[in-house]
Amino acid sequence: MTATTEGTGVCPMCGAQFADGDRFCEDCGAALVPAEPPAVRCSSCPAGILDADGFCRVCGMQPAVSDRHELDMDAVAAVTDRGKRHAHNEDAMALRVLPGTGIRILVVCDGVSSSDHADDAAQRAAATAADRLADELTAGTGSEAATILAIGAAADAVAALGDSGDRTPSCTIVSAVVTASAVTVGSIGDSRAYWLTTDPAAIPPRRLSTDDSVAAGLVELGVDESTAMSMPDAHTLTAWLGADADAIEPHLRTFVPDGPGAVLLCSDGLWNYYPDADRLAELALPAARTDPRAAAHHLADLALAAGGGDNITVAVAPFPATSRNLRP
Repeated sequence: MTATTEGTGVCPMCGAQFADGDRFCEDCGAALVPAEPPAVRCSSCPAGILDADGFCRVCGMQPAVSDRHELDMDAVAAVTDRGKRHAHNEDAMALRVLPGTGIRILVVCDGVSSSDHADDAAQRAAATAADRLADELTAGTGSEAATILAIGAAADAVAALGDSGDRTPSCTIVSAVVTASAVTVGSIGDSRAYWLTTDPAAIPPRRLSTDDSVAAGLVELGVDESTAMSMPDAHTLTAWLGADADAIEPHLRTFVPDGPGAVLLCSDGLWNYYPDADRLAELALPAARTDPRAAAHHLADLALAAGGGDNITVAVAPFPATSRNLRP
């Protein structure tokens, strides 16, 4: 070892110092093994130690860590959280505000966890759809036509990841175009959009999207929703984005609110715990009208407290946007 190299470790065989990156001691030739990182204890199970993926070796839980990201554009905000049980966040979100128009774009995608590169699929879909919506709306395309084109572009972007059989990269998508007078929602899969309000004189809270799932199919056949959702395969998707998906036919809906409220998009990491629109309105409002960022964080926190069994993504847009929400 040269005299000019500052030692950062000690050889266990001869005691000579070595620097970061050295694999063998320059004095005696012994192999240098990096020290084991300190054990991280489980916050859910005091006796447990977390493994390399963050799961407790005793109780199997993955305690919540600082793995949350946000997007805040004043007039719209979104939060995504890894949750407590997944090693990676396979959700994605994208937001856009069109300058001079007040039009806001929200996209939430949920990677199918049983597929390869689910996070990549969701990220590509969210970014592609948001960009295409912004381009089309700026060019004067109507909200519904723009939504169809954007989801088609997202489908192409995910399909480009390739087909690997049962593990083909895939994801869900839900998007919303929020103008001064209407909300246009498009979706494939089971990520959801909601209209939230506490105004007794306005149209009540409601879900604006339609699920593509086994449970949704059973409900269409007349099965009670609570019964359908209790089925073992209730969450199995019947439509998705991916190279192995059938022809893309997004659900499309334009909703015209008649009073103040908020638009909420979310992955099933939230709605698994709070599927009812009335309950979501109680939890999100009034903050969602004035501080969408705070409302999104609050809903994500509630999902974590309820179990955090999946990745959680929440996007919130006040309706209508106030002057303090919209940047000049």
